[in-house]
Amino acid sequence: MKYTVITGASSGIGYESALAFASRGKNVIIIARRKEKLEELKFEIAKMNQNIEVVIRTTDLSMPENAYKLYEDLQQFEIETWINNAGFGNFDPVAEHKLTKIESMLHLNIEALTILSSLYARDYSNVEGAQLINVSSGGGYTIVENAVTYCATKFYVSAFTEGLAYELKGKEAKMKAKVLAPAATETEFAQRSFDLDDFKYEGTVPKFHTAKEMAGFMLDLYDSEHVVGIVDGRTYEFQLRDPIYPYAVRSSNSSGSIKKF
Repeated sequence: MKYTVITGASSGIGYESALAFASRGKNVIIIARRKEKLEELKFEIAKMNQNIEVVIRTTDLSMPENAYKLYEDLQQFEIETWINNAGFGNFDPVAEHKLTKIESMLHLNIEALTILSSLYARDYSNVEGAQLINVSSGGGYTIVENAVTYCATKFYVSAFTEGLAYELKGKEAKMKAKVLAPAATETEFAQRSFDLDDFKYEGTVPKFHTAKEMAGFMLDLYDSEHVVGIVDGRTYEFQLRDPIYPYAVRSSNSSGSIKKF
């Protein structure tokens, strides 16, 4: 049996993506901190198809050591797709950062994602059909006012994943690495970013997608041969694209020349 792993599956894009992959008959391993939300998701998948196996794991990936423990715990499963969706944002000027929150954001958005991506690539680079999908943001390609540090974490996710895609292609590996870059999406993201108890997108945000729509875009990216699935921040159209960041390959000859892509 093969499985699709989704971190941050207790709400939003992760929750809807689990439903979307399950609708295709994929067994899923759903991961988040809130067990009650994961149980709710498992129940929804069972209503859809009782033959789908749903494995629940609860952990806090803002503690990087838990990323190692999680991966080790999942060694018994054959994982055909790994989706690093867990992450959160922050909106305030750099000089006004709540640094304990920022520290957790850096641990989750960057460290845990890198650890899990690296471990998965190590084991599955040469497995036919294996895919790694890392969730970045439109803020991973454009710096947004008062979200500089959050955007920097997502610039990392985008550059890291695009670079990995180039590495895998250069080695003729079978695994694919891809990056999904949403724009504003109706999830719990704004609540966490602004430290609010509640946030209504309708009437507040001029344009946004629902989490279900983004899960549909996730499947479009999964089905494609493209590396990047990105929402245009102006038109809100979803685009499948080749890598966006420049990539340089250092030649092995004596001149040490660099070839850019």
